[in-house]
Amino acid sequence: MSKISNSQLKQLLEAAIFVNESPLSIDKMRCTILSELAVSSSQLNKSLKELELDYAPRGIKLIKVASGFRFQSDTGLGRLLSKLWQETAPKYSRAMLETLALIAYKQPITRGEIEDIRGVAVSSNIIRSLSERRWIKVVGHKEVPGRPSLLATTATFLDYFALTSLTELPSAEVFAENIEAAMQASNTVTIDIEEHAPQAEALAKNNESGSQSVLDEVNTINTPSKANTH
Repeated sequence: MSKISNSQLKQLLEAAIFVNESPLSIDKMRCTILSELAVSSSQLNKSLKELELDYAPRGIKLIKVASGFRFQSDTGLGRLLSKLWQETAPKYSRAMLETLALIAYKQPITRGEIEDIRGVAVSSNIIRSLSERRWIKVVGHKEVPGRPSLLATTATFLDYFALTSLTELPSAEVFAENIEAAMQASNTVTIDIEEHAPQAEALAKNNESGSQSVLDEVNTINTPSKANTH
């Protein structure tokens, strides 16, 4: 095993995280770029922390998400940076956002349970869209007649909202307050989830009747840590 200085290690980590197409986990670092180097866990963690501090005052940040480490722009610059792209930012209906919120806070949960809470049928397009974005997945089947699929969020969902685990979701109380404020502030049916992520207020923005039932149900949760993590 070859030795590497702290400064060289920081350069290597910085370059590897930068060029990797997805968040780079410590396990992947170990089996690839560090496989022939003698790097202790303390040295690796120290270098990652120093890199994080180096980028703290800059427009680019080094952050840790569920799948590993990645560079991303400062969230405060999002609105201005979005002008670099001509495409319209994706919009999501209240029904999709409420469905996603219930899966995030009540997982694992069946489609039927979501429908019971919302009081309306869940469109197959919503489940398909969330699955295609790899934000949700089937994690099992409930042992009841018909054995319906149990839905839960994924590491990709956590990565998108810059979270390392479900315990970092806003508390149920904050979530409920944000929904109430959002419903009072706007009757818009669709919202830009990019602009507001990862704030929970992006999960509802109208007064449709189903919203209050979702609000009441989510508000029964004491802390988001009660949801299963992956």
